[in-house]
Amino acid sequence: MHTPICQRLGIEFPLFAFSHCRDVVAAVSKAGGMGVLGVAAYSTERLKQELDWIEAHVGGKPYGVDLIVPNAYEGKGGASASVDALVDGLPAKHKDFATSILEKHGIKSGELDEARKNAGGFARNLADGGASSLEVAFQYPIKLIANALGTPPPLMIEMGKQHGVAVAALVGAKEHALAQAAAGVDIIIAAGTEAGGHCGDVTTMVLVPEVVEALSAANIDVPVLAAGGIVTGAQMAAAMAMGAAGAWCGSVWLTTPEAETSEVIKKKLLAASSRDTVRSKSRTGKYSRQLRSPWTDAWEAEAAPKPLAMPLQTFISEPPLRLIDKLADGGHPGAQELATYWVGQGVGLMNEPLSAGAVVQQFKEDFARAYERLAAAIGA
Repeated sequence: MHTPICQRLGIEFPLFAFSHCRDVVAAVSKAGGMGVLGVAAYSTERLKQELDWIEAHVGGKPYGVDLIVPNAYEGKGGASASVDALVDGLPAKHKDFATSILEKHGIKSGELDEARKNAGGFARNLADGGASSLEVAFQYPIKLIANALGTPPPLMIEMGKQHGVAVAALVGAKEHALAQAAAGVDIIIAAGTEAGGHCGDVTTMVLVPEVVEALSAANIDVPVLAAGGIVTGAQMAAAMAMGAAGAWCGSVWLTTPEAETSEVIKKKLLAASSRDTVRSKSRTGKYSRQLRSPWTDAWEAEAAPKPLAMPLQTFISEPPLRLIDKLADGGHPGAQELATYWVGQGVGLMNEPLSAGAVVQQFKEDFARAYERLAAAIGA
């Protein structure tokens, strides 16, 4: 496709794949889209390893990096606390509640506090505003860098301009899009509430035209990518008919063989309907959409403790969830029941396992069919 965003980023098809898996990133970029690696919790050493691997396997195709540097979180602006101090300060009520969910499903909790102290990558990255990750990322020939929560820190925008790298940011409301554009962002990703992971409460069908029209009314020429529940080329075509420059997708890659998700999760996703997700603060402290399970149900119950602010809730939930994943892979029935993962409402349309490259091809074909239907409808 010969669109401005394709020409700027050097891609063939404006399909962007957000993934925590380097294999997905490389496969999508090689298939003509753009893979974007989510690195929020990576240490600088891990980030270097992943980007080295992508460089060796992407065949010179463009790729990007996605960070999470929210505008507001617990401890921002104050004295930086060590991970040990954060973990030691976690309320016993929340830790006990997480343990009780495990025990009800036949899982021994083990040394969760020790595991929590080893799960501080995300908190450490927040403490320095993502600066360490940015320093590493810009050592590589990335074509895009995105911030998943709030306006990117000034350093990200400055380094993007310095290196000629497009800076993108996710938004869930039109006023956020205007603020992002005013801050100097190059690409707006309008993520509807259908999205997996962190999301707002406005649907994609409403949010995308709202953002496009708001930017146009303000005479701001910034491309908008549509996100949230998009898992087919027809949906991508619909978004572009509303003014989007392309689609940003995360969930659709989770059932590919390249994805980081376990076989247990993949089977649950392939069997899930669009109603089998829940938007909850229980995993990170901010609303994120995930596959519903007894774990998420427990945190949504009336008697459950109120989730802590980001990043404290991450310390409560992630170590037990990692233990659940490990045991589920080993065949533990209680863990398999509890297992969950971030996923959007588009999961109801994800019914067969395909490779990441095949997903891109299917998007292209489905997009073309949708275009032909529209063209026929107007006699073009």
